[in-house]
Amino acid sequence: MYVPPEFRLDEAAAIEELLNRHDFGLLVSSGPEGPEATHLPFLYDQKRGVIEAHLSRGNAQWRRLDILAREGGQALLIVQGPHAYISPRWYETPASVPTWNYLAVHVYGRPSPITDRDRLYAQQQRLAARYEGPSDWTMDAVAPDVLEKLLRGIYGFELSIERLEAKAKLSQNKSAGDRKGVVAALNAEDRTDSRDTATWMRRLTDLGA
Repeated sequence: MYVPPEFRLDEAAAIEELLNRHDFGLLVSSGPEGPEATHLPFLYDQKRGVIEAHLSRGNAQWRRLDILAREGGQALLIVQGPHAYISPRWYETPASVPTWNYLAVHVYGRPSPITDRDRLYAQQQRLAARYEGPSDWTMDAVAPDVLEKLLRGIYGFELSIERLEAKAKLSQNKSAGDRKGVVAALNAEDRTDSRDTATWMRRLTDLGA
């Protein structure tokens, strides 16, 4: 990922928040036939430094991950944070051009398969619990024979994080007055991503809360 110094994001708490809040990413690997990519939900375990996820065994990408696991290769998980179009009309400074503000994290890591049935079941329990929240639905609600068939049909894995690249392109190369104009305009838009981008601009630039 191209990251000019002014857009580099090193704040650990901010990276952790992005990985926890935007937990539907793009898993990319490369094989003899070219790049492969799958959109998938994931869990970020900061303490262990791993990403947890799974693929359907109907998805041929799992075979490439299995090869990478055996050979010690890396896969890439791309995580997209909030983003928004930025109009030059919002700047104090004249003679500007349109651009896009955004946050993104690239996670590079070595995949390792989860071959133990109980570990795979526990992983799926954690994934379901994250999104079910306080509801009373659990994996135990699935009939045992159906559950076992479903577990056999997925490839669970962990991605041991070896490198993180994070980028926050938030008008840091503009004046404080320009940034204030951008934040005001984004907050006026009826779009969650725009307002979230404005919040990150206040947090990560010199505008403050």
